[in-house]
Amino acid sequence: MGLHMQVIIALLLGIKRNGHIFIGLLLGILIGCFFPSEQYPKAYNVLNFVAQGFIDIIQMVVLPLVISAIIIGISNIGDSKQLTKFGSKMLLYYGIITLTAVSIAAGIAIVLQPGLNAKALVNPDVINNVQGFVADAIQYQKENLAQIFMDIIPKNPVTALAEGKMIPVIIFVSIFAIALTKAGEISRPLVSFFESVFAATMKVTDWIMYLAAPGIFALTATAVGNFGLAIFGNISKYALAITLALAIQFFVVYPLMLKIFSKVPVFRLLEAVSEAIMVAFGTASSSATLPLTITCCEKRGISNRVCSFVLPLGATLNMDGTAIMQVIAVIFLTQMYGVTLTPLLIFEIAALAIIASSTSAGIPGAGLITIALVLNGIGLTPEQLVLGFSLLFTIERFTDMMRTVCNVASDAVVAAIIADNENELNYELLTNSEGEAKA
Repeated sequence: MGLHMQVIIALLLGIKRNGHIFIGLLLGILIGCFFPSEQYPKAYNVLNFVAQGFIDIIQMVVLPLVISAIIIGISNIGDSKQLTKFGSKMLLYYGIITLTAVSIAAGIAIVLQPGLNAKALVNPDVINNVQGFVADAIQYQKENLAQIFMDIIPKNPVTALAEGKMIPVIIFVSIFAIALTKAGEISRPLVSFFESVFAATMKVTDWIMYLAAPGIFALTATAVGNFGLAIFGNISKYALAITLALAIQFFVVYPLMLKIFSKVPVFRLLEAVSEAIMVAFGTASSSATLPLTITCCEKRGISNRVCSFVLPLGATLNMDGTAIMQVIAVIFLTQMYGVTLTPLLIFEIAALAIIASSTSAGIPGAGLITIALVLNGIGLTPEQLVLGFSLLFTIERFTDMMRTVCNVASDAVVAAIIADNENELNYELLTNSEGEAKA
């Protein structure tokens, strides 16, 4: 299939799957333009209620999603017979790629300062409140460094869970998941339980994304109704920052990874998985694309042993495109609300984005759900930043489609590198433009 046909198919898939999102976005713009908020205050009270409800519903699934994703990811790595051979390299390469991704994202966000354009939209009282919350969190960190380390020890995991303290919860769940891997087959029923929780949570998240049309309609209408079409100029640098960071990751970092750690030709690999990449763009779902990613890689010479181990775990744990979005989005929000970005705060945002992205489900919109984990780590919640979140959601689906391409391509790059390192790559098939395995 020619590349131009794959692009057309990707766009058609995107329109088919995301049509309700685009309609909600367009209707929100139209309502905001022709019915300004000052003329219809009661109607906008209803829209604000819907918008806040949508954000609250998103918050609802964060904890079960994070907990189940961590347990499944760690237990799968521990249970795999290929762990000794492939696991350490997989974690190394995924780690390098993700660290590079968040570094690029932070650098671009600091240079472009996308949030400054939107700062004028925020009420000064709200800015002062947000600055106060972050300042209190930073001051507490400075004065109580020893206590912070003590606080992250989950002495009562249930209390931490109830209070939404994500870092202690993540530490406890990670330790618990490692213990499950060491317990052997007797722990399998419990792991299966969390697999069911994860599957159910993904389904709930999918339902929430079907509610995204009215949610994004309300968020867009209230934003445009309050500030006019100029609001899209206010987020233009945010869109530019994400696009630029993803482009650098895709066109520079991935080729360098292949060049440094393997002999795999960049063009041949991208050609081999181009169909999966295009479907990833159209569906905005790395999980939905996973079967096609495995098929494309196996057809072009990456062994089933590597594909069946690396790609499913990558679709769960390796989300460098999502990490890029989360770093830029949080820095955008901090700049929008006038929060001073210290080196420690930037480091904290990047570190939390790595954790948050790895716990994101491979389905549309999940990246903005787990961004609450990053905000929580710096003393904020999405409820305090409703206007900022409304801006993020206006272009969320477009950025989601782009970052899913990076997520899928990253998995294929790591699979190819490991296959090359372990002599599990058939170069004859990789260089065969027809891409068909011999009978």
